[in-house]
Amino acid sequence: MCAFRPVLATVLLAVGCVSTTTLRPLASTPTTPAGTPLAQEHGVRLVANGAAWKGHPSHLGRIVTPVEVRLENQSGRPLRVDPADFTLVGSSRFDYAALTLPQLSQENLGVGGSGQAGDGVAAPIIVGRPPLWPGFGWGPWFDPFYDPFYGPYAYGYPPEPLPTEDMVKAALPQGTLQPGGAVTGFLYFQNVSEREGQVTLRARLVDARTGEQFGTLDIPFQVRG
Repeated sequence: MCAFRPVLATVLLAVGCVSTTTLRPLASTPTTPAGTPLAQEHGVRLVANGAAWKGHPSHLGRIVTPVEVRLENQSGRPLRVDPADFTLVGSSRFDYAALTLPQLSQENLGVGGSGQAGDGVAAPIIVGRPPLWPGFGWGPWFDPFYDPFYGPYAYGYPPEPLPTEDMVKAALPQGTLQPGGAVTGFLYFQNVSEREGQVTLRARLVDARTGEQFGTLDIPFQVRG
């Protein structure tokens, strides 16, 4: 199976170019009484909500695909909790990784930068471009906003880097989930909106003590943009 690892570094998406992505359960997917999709095997229960993000930025689904998960461990063995054990498997046969917080930071993604703080997805405002003709702006038209002394964010706000404080607070904690325990938090996957109509959240169940994989949980979703 191919793995989707797009080059994200330094890419800042323009406002409105990418729709906000949410994941909705299929009609055939088992759910909790509240309607949240679930899967369970070997005493581990996984509950996942692909439309739960309410933090800042509100349009996070334009940049990554946030999924809230809850793990309940009744397996009798310590369960490893690590983003590396989760993927979104697309109908296109690509796998989308769950990014750790350091990875999100290293990708140089950001939000804001549209001219009003916190508004839109990061997009540098291009000003101060060198004129093609002396005394004129870009091209044969006069550019009243041309100013050679201002940088790329002179008339707007620079992007706020990811992860935001809300993303850090809401992230799924990494570590060991002891028998009888439960943990809830968000995973931030590579964005699936431009390629997929359906994805499957796949969780590998790994014994934290031995490193042995003892099961896999799958929850299928429809991608809504």
